[in-house]
Amino acid sequence: MNSLDPILRPKSIAVIGASRNQNTIGWHILDNLLENGFPGPVYPVNPKAEAIHSIRAYPSIGAVPGAVDLAVIVVPKDFVLAVAEECVDAGVKGLVVISAGFKEVGGEGVARERELATLVRERGVRMVGPNCMGVINNASDISMNATFAPATPPLGPVAFMSQSGAMGASVLDYAGTLGIGVSSFVSAGNKADVSGNDLIEFWRDDPDTGVILMYLESFGNPAHFVQLARDITRDKPICVVKSGRTGAGARAAASHTGALAGTDLATDAIIAQAGAIRAQTVEELFDLAMAFSNQPLPASNRVAIVTNAGGPGIIIADSCEAHGLEVTALTPETEQKLRERLPEEASVRNPVDLIASATPESYEFALSCVFDDPNVDSAIAAFVPPLGIQTKDVAAALVRVNKQHPEKPLLAVLMGRDRLPTSSTELHLAHVPAYIFPESAALALGTMWRYKVMAARQTGQIVEFETNDEAVEQIIEATLASGHLKLSECDALRVLDLYGVPVVPWRFVPADDGDLAKAAAAAVKELGLPVALKVVSPQIVHKTDVGGVVLGLESEQEVAEAVSRMVTELGGEEGEGGEGDSRPPSPSHSRDSRVIDGVLLQQMAPSGTETIVGITRVPRVGPMVMFGLGGIYVEALRDVVLRLCPLEDIDADEMIREVKLSALLEGIRGQAARDRTAIAEVVLRMSQLAMRHPRVAEMDINPLLAMEDGVLAVDARVQLSAEGNDDEHES
Repeated sequence: MNSLDPILRPKSIAVIGASRNQNTIGWHILDNLLENGFPGPVYPVNPKAEAIHSIRAYPSIGAVPGAVDLAVIVVPKDFVLAVAEECVDAGVKGLVVISAGFKEVGGEGVARERELATLVRERGVRMVGPNCMGVINNASDISMNATFAPATPPLGPVAFMSQSGAMGASVLDYAGTLGIGVSSFVSAGNKADVSGNDLIEFWRDDPDTGVILMYLESFGNPAHFVQLARDITRDKPICVVKSGRTGAGARAAASHTGALAGTDLATDAIIAQAGAIRAQTVEELFDLAMAFSNQPLPASNRVAIVTNAGGPGIIIADSCEAHGLEVTALTPETEQKLRERLPEEASVRNPVDLIASATPESYEFALSCVFDDPNVDSAIAAFVPPLGIQTKDVAAALVRVNKQHPEKPLLAVLMGRDRLPTSSTELHLAHVPAYIFPESAALALGTMWRYKVMAARQTGQIVEFETNDEAVEQIIEATLASGHLKLSECDALRVLDLYGVPVVPWRFVPADDGDLAKAAAAAVKELGLPVALKVVSPQIVHKTDVGGVVLGLESEQEVAEAVSRMVTELGGEEGEGGEGDSRPPSPSHSRDSRVIDGVLLQQMAPSGTETIVGITRVPRVGPMVMFGLGGIYVEALRDVVLRLCPLEDIDADEMIREVKLSALLEGIRGQAARDRTAIAEVVLRMSQLAMRHPRVAEMDINPLLAMEDGVLAVDARVQLSAEGNDDEHES
């Protein structure tokens, strides 16, 4: 038995807090259970009533004569824990706690919720809530509406989880009008026990559910969501609206990766990695639900458009192209068939414009022709009501065509106000999604096609690399022991080397070697020329901004002169502690005086495309890896993609492909293509580093030069945290 069966498939229900007062939640929940015909026994529990709704009431759950699977608790917050304990003692296996006044109010509510969660977990009971509006299972053998929502949605393939009771009520209210049939609904509330992950796992095996909708305010356990959803979305689409789109904490991030991941990109990354679909608005969630729950997936991205007005046809065509659909050319045979029946002024090329005089019969004929065309695998029909033509008649024609071609999706756009609500409802009842605006239909159909492609994606795997993790930990511990939270640049390059990331050959020349300029000139004999020179100072982050970088030095003399000039111009004083010295300047230093620990010499890197690979840890999410265009462009263009660790091999490939300027890696204007395999390997190695070294809080490899054959890291930053970064998550 699934652990959620007592909640979503109960054989008996008790409503604790049922009331005779019709203005109470307790009355409405009991009324909904009875009105919708729950087939098992329903027990009202109220110590002050002998009967409610003409059903005998009981003073406590212990007084109920039969076994109870599910208890719906609607009592004041101060009594919830005691009532829950009575339920557990009575053998109840499922609780739905409607009552508010817990974590959402802070203070004592947090402790109150913690006690409640501890109780159910220790006793093996599952609980939805607290602070929720209840649950629904529309399956014909259950017919359970244990909510206080004013409307029960029709039966259909959509399962819906909402973290907001108000949002849930809105969906239930509109579901019937929009032709969205609901298999089950859960208002999750505070998610003290049953989480979104628990629910999608339940719906994975639910034969009545074909589409999963989620309104989330937070991810409980993002890594588990990704793991579960990757499997589920191969068979059932998951559409998510996630609120809370901003990240003020990004302002305090020390790295490019940390600053970018603090935005809504982290949420996009999790949903994309899971194979789920993100709806940007609740309206868009409705639009997608209408399409996915009523029409088959398209066999290809080739779409035909049939309209009675040129303007909407052009808008739909533009929107289709923007969403990855091809407004395909019709075969000459199809165009000839259309020409034989349509007016001379009509356009028989795709988009097919029937002109304003088009009749319902014209629509039926034209749509049948394009659906018979082997180049067409879906269609959007748009209608602007002219004088004399009834919208309802055109809607009826669309329904007939849809029945004749059930294997190809048909979406409708009904514009204008002429009997629009009635006609749209008729289409929805016949399982033809109807939209008010052309862009909505194109987005829905395009999303169906992208889901079709995504669901057929190959299965990935986690690749493990041989790395020197013991040496990496020694570097981390030594840095923390010295009182610092940032690795020196040289230590950061050492970490890359220990993790198998190719690094441009380099030498560090410490300031305590005596004559820094002379020592640097001697070092290039071993390193080789030409070289780049970089100042090493804990007080200088962006070296190029202060003249701390000199490129293309061709001789030992040039190196010596550049070092002397750099020390003088930066007003530096030589440090005494070597490269790890991160002392702040003493009060006796001038405002421009900086401690210089030494200089870093690097061989001049070959030409390549600058990319960035980074690590960050997003609060309440976990470790993430970022890839994008590097160098100065990471801030200017923000063209980056993130994924949650641990990454599978297909994640790295997708990250490289999803960067908007990925064409730069494929070779343009005669340039050779870059080594995408080598880039992907670095991305995967950084995922392994993030998982094995939780004290690495943020990290940038910027730039990572992508070349025709291989990659080279030029610069790196590593920010640590004093403690590990293991996040606590829900199930």
